[in-house]
Amino acid sequence: MQPFRFGVIGETVRTPADLTDRARRAEDLGYSTLLLRDHFVEEPFGHQLAPLIALTAAASVTTTLRVGTQVLANDYRHPVMLAKEAATLDLLSGGRLELGIGAGWLRDEYASAGMAFDAAGERVGRLEESIQLLKSLFGTTPTHYAGEHYTVAGLDTFPAPVQRPHPPLMIGAGSKRMLRLAGREADIVGVLSKALPDGTISGDVAERRPDTMAQKVAWIREGAGDRAEQVELSMMISPVIADDVRESASRFADARGWDALAADEVLAMPSVFIGPAERIMDLIRQRREEYGFSYYVVSDRAMDAFAPVVAKLSGD
Repeated sequence: MQPFRFGVIGETVRTPADLTDRARRAEDLGYSTLLLRDHFVEEPFGHQLAPLIALTAAASVTTTLRVGTQVLANDYRHPVMLAKEAATLDLLSGGRLELGIGAGWLRDEYASAGMAFDAAGERVGRLEESIQLLKSLFGTTPTHYAGEHYTVAGLDTFPAPVQRPHPPLMIGAGSKRMLRLAGREADIVGVLSKALPDGTISGDVAERRPDTMAQKVAWIREGAGDRAEQVELSMMISPVIADDVRESASRFADARGWDALAADEVLAMPSVFIGPAERIMDLIRQRREEYGFSYYVVSDRAMDAFAPVVAKLSGD
């Protein structure tokens, strides 16, 4: 069973001061990792700094905090360039990078950049090849690769990453094929709601239900096979520190337009943690037993309120 650790995703980071403040604060509060998304359009998450450059700056003002991407869109960078940039960040941070990557899903972003938004199967196929290339490029011998999407002829990359055989690879995944791929290839799997063919992420409440989460975890384990216990399961969660559990669950549902959803249904969602800190800690332990999740990520908006949980459970 994996020990607990916790990450912060920098949802409100817009300026250098924001970045250094969140990084130092996350480290002081005992969080494992500062994570940044990878988007260059404002919607749906707000404007963001370029993740690899910003994370280099965050690493330079901290000493133990890990830095990671949640997650890079594979189509936005050729794997040769990504391998070099990631290895450089790992070197400059003293081996603190977690490299998160996914297939890319936001159609409007592709359109704004003039990039073709190919069918999901093709995007996932490119990601599969990219992962193989990245692992080879992080290695110690020249890379020779000829695939359907990428060709590399005898490339010997510099610098080498500090972490061996490569920085921990996180794959963000929500669909059956992606979750199996992540189980097979990743060190960390970030479980998401599934991406839809129209280039959005599913808002269906069913994506948050216990049976759906159990199925997603089962697909990861199918992909992982004998190494299933070595794969760290991660999820972004919605914590609400409150004394009145049911009333807070009802408000949580109302804020998301789930007017018809009963409080009990909200409270059963594996990604929702509502109540006093002790209740939330009990739920985190229970859900690790049930699903295997040990690496939870919260918004920087919640990092201070959630800090007592982090202090109590980290490393447990």
